[in-house]
Amino acid sequence: MMGRLQGKKAVILGAASKDNMGQTVARLFAQEGAEVMVAGRKEGPLRELADEIGGHYALCDITSHAEVHALAETAAAKMGRVDAAVNTSGWGLLANLLEITEEQLDQIVDLQFKGVHHFLQAFVKQMVSQTPSGGSLISLSSATTHAVIGNHAAYIGTKAGSEALIRCVANDFGQYGIKANTVSPAFTESPMTSDSFKVPGLVDAFLPRYPLGRLNTSEDVAHACLWLCSDEAFVTGQNIQPNGGLTLRGNPQAADLERSIGAAMAKLQGEG
Repeated sequence: MMGRLQGKKAVILGAASKDNMGQTVARLFAQEGAEVMVAGRKEGPLRELADEIGGHYALCDITSHAEVHALAETAAAKMGRVDAAVNTSGWGLLANLLEITEEQLDQIVDLQFKGVHHFLQAFVKQMVSQTPSGGSLISLSSATTHAVIGNHAAYIGTKAGSEALIRCVANDFGQYGIKANTVSPAFTESPMTSDSFKVPGLVDAFLPRYPLGRLNTSEDVAHACLWLCSDEAFVTGQNIQPNGGLTLRGNPQAADLERSIGAAMAKLQGEG
């Protein structure tokens, strides 16, 4: 049986940390028949993953206009074209609006807004120029843009901005056969969130918010990306939410988190 991406050429940006979401997406795409180039800032994990999946790797910092455009050109030169490009990079900045520094604000704007603009500009340019034109673009966002959580204003604001960029690309470049969509995970266990999962009671505060009864996994997100990059998805300009319905109930707020963590800590102290 042929894979759902058989013969397609894909770039996954943000795949430079072991077993992160980008790596999960890259493995699934390769399993489904795509030739894959993984990219990010750390050569060791990228080379290891490229060897594992029989693909390619390239160093790229999404905050650099020159590096992102070079990535698109390198990918097309090595693979012949680019049929899918997925940006999985992000920074889960937890910062109170009154305390965030200007340096932090600049960093998250560069990564989660300007970086997404670089990514879209570079790969739209490539997908318009190739014959036949077209392809699928995805940038990961977050359920928090629809289910607000405390102390994430800069994070949510830049993610929401990136969603607007995706809609504009979908509107302006659909005529070239280019699909552009957002995929929005919720609270996902990953290398980026591993410390959060160690806090007693934290996960317990989130679980009741998911109608399907569990947190989403990286695999859930990867399968949403797979579908959007397949020929089956006649979809563009949309924000796909593979997070078990969190946006129906919303994220827990500060008081909910305090209660859940407090109860878990009290239980641990009682057992001790």
